[in-house]
Amino acid sequence: MPELVTPKVDVHESFLAAMREYVADGRGTLDDFSNIGSDLRAYGSTWSSAPGFARFVGFLTAQRLEETPRPPGFVPTTVLWWLDGADYLGRLNIRHRLAPGMAGQRNGHIGYDVRPGARRKGHATAMLAAARPLAAKLGLSEVLITCDYDNEPSRRTIERNGGIPSTPLGEKLRFWLPTA
Repeated sequence: MPELVTPKVDVHESFLAAMREYVADGRGTLDDFSNIGSDLRAYGSTWSSAPGFARFVGFLTAQRLEETPRPPGFVPTTVLWWLDGADYLGRLNIRHRLAPGMAGQRNGHIGYDVRPGARRKGHATAMLAAARPLAAKLGLSEVLITCDYDNEPSRRTIERNGGIPSTPLGEKLRFWLPTA
């Protein structure tokens, strides 16, 4: 049974296989502003080695700490992986608060991504459901979740979890989701 867990080094091979799927799917290009895209560009050349992967995992786990240095406009974020044993299926981020300005309104509190080979199997819906009590433990009574207008699967995932539509912003649909 898949579960959300803190990133760990013992899923290295499965993680690399997932990243190859993302690259084959066109991810990691300069116009890919997703977390996966950013990580592919920043760490893709080093995470094939065990020490490089360990540094990447350390970077991700440090993001939840308030004192971790981060670029302006970035906020503490709990990064979790959706794993079925040692099989990497996806990633979910919970921002501890909205980023300042329009970025927070566009990106929301929670973002998720399922590896291409594991899509259309209910993983995104299950990940988001599993994240709700974790967001509540961070003190968030409700979370803002966004998706692009044309991302029908993500919209359905949010709605299946009880997302309440809010005012769209640009190309983003916005939903509020209670955490309890």
